[in-house]
Amino acid sequence: MPDWGTLQVDQLRYMAREHGDQIAYRNLGAETALTFTEWDEQSNQLARFLVSRGVAKGDRVSVYLPSDEVLRWIVAYAAVHKAGAVAVPTNTRLTARELTTILGHAEIRAMFTCADLLETAYEVREHVPSFELIVTAGGALDGADPASAPTVDFDAARDSQDPADFQVPTAADDLADIMYTSGTTGLPKGVAVRHRNIAMIPNNEPHWSNAGWMHGAPLFTFAGLSFVYNPMKMGLVGYYLPKFDATRWMELVASERPRMAFIVPAMAELLVSRPDFEDHDLTSLVAVSIGSAPLAPSTLERLQERLPGATVSNSYGMSEAGPAYITMPKEESRKRTGSVGKPTAPLEAKIVDEDGNELPAGEVGELLTRMPGRQREYYKDDAATESTWTPDGWLRSGDLGYIDADGYLYLVGRKKDLIIRGGNNVYPTDIEAAILEHPEVQEAAVIGVPHKILGEDIAAFVVRVPGSTLSAAQLKDFCSERLADYKRPREIHWETELPRNATGKVVKHQLKDPLNRS
Repeated sequence: MPDWGTLQVDQLRYMAREHGDQIAYRNLGAETALTFTEWDEQSNQLARFLVSRGVAKGDRVSVYLPSDEVLRWIVAYAAVHKAGAVAVPTNTRLTARELTTILGHAEIRAMFTCADLLETAYEVREHVPSFELIVTAGGALDGADPASAPTVDFDAARDSQDPADFQVPTAADDLADIMYTSGTTGLPKGVAVRHRNIAMIPNNEPHWSNAGWMHGAPLFTFAGLSFVYNPMKMGLVGYYLPKFDATRWMELVASERPRMAFIVPAMAELLVSRPDFEDHDLTSLVAVSIGSAPLAPSTLERLQERLPGATVSNSYGMSEAGPAYITMPKEESRKRTGSVGKPTAPLEAKIVDEDGNELPAGEVGELLTRMPGRQREYYKDDAATESTWTPDGWLRSGDLGYIDADGYLYLVGRKKDLIIRGGNNVYPTDIEAAILEHPEVQEAAVIGVPHKILGEDIAAFVVRVPGSTLSAAQLKDFCSERLADYKRPREIHWETELPRNATGKVVKHQLKDPLNRS
């Protein structure tokens, strides 16, 4: 491959030169697209604009755009890196108060946003002293001069600059992104991502297939962000579906014929529960990766049966772990239901007990991972970094699991979610998997609740499939056939939907609110 450097945007520059007229990214929600040349040149223009307005190397820039603005999102993201600045992908579902906390901690200098979010952006700017510039899609101030206005139209800012190559010199150890965690267990923390540990797939000279890789994870998440540059590195077009609908997803697979797809477990549950699940042609798919949360084995098995020609596997990753690979070979995926695969070098993984001692194969403990030379840290939070990473670089994941004798990893839940009922360790994922085997259950989440005698008891929050009249007694009888007595939920609560964060993970502490428990 010609020497286009090691930055993620170097791959974009290469693709613009070799495949400039090819479609790089498609917004399946609006039937719009960007070629590699357009993506490269527009990001050059916006990078120049940022620098012209005083954004210096290392300054933080928020990308606060909704999913249906995906094409502007990826242009803005590339522009931040070309300007030598640090991207702060920003959750569009947060309140102004939550945003102020995060963006104040990041001390952003500028923000890319849109008209629908402009009011919130203004409110945040009032409380973040470092925040000066807003570039907004569809929210221009009439007659505003891009060279001086504090709020500038996205297209006007772009069109005011030269599209020729542009890059502020950037080193491997420079910050690239700050990824704020979802905050399901407390205040979000910023994961500092450096250019040396940002890439899951290295830059390369791919064979251009023109086939698609379809996904819909929010771009401000770890799962979503990895799909900005990775499709092109595999010779694929990025297909983005901003709003997930199970039938629409299947229709698009049938019509657009993507080669690969990424979905989160919540999407998988909705797909297999659809009455038309068997009615669409999904044969173009050769790989379906499911990630961001645990997946019920019965759901994985149904997807594997429905897609016999594809590798369908549950994957594992977290923002703190960086570009870590845990992969499942196709020939093993059906034999090792429940496993997320094997760590791929240079990733190392081990299971430890409460004292940090490594456990033998098959024993449950906390998963620790390490990427030599690619360790991440929390931004401006030494105490959190020290408590999360060991001195020799092992990341304490907070996930409970075991590794079998062949080196395959199985996850059983979060350490904080472990239920100790009458002295017995109970993993919520075991119970959730059993409940989800019931044909009238669409979603389920299990938590521990206080009990005067047992210490903790088990409560299940369940979403029935539309039209179901399944009763709590019937579901308890169903569980009694599949679970040991100490694992059976005593409380069943019917829900219309489960509270989830942007990555599809159930926010379990919100399930306690209806019970008025702390």
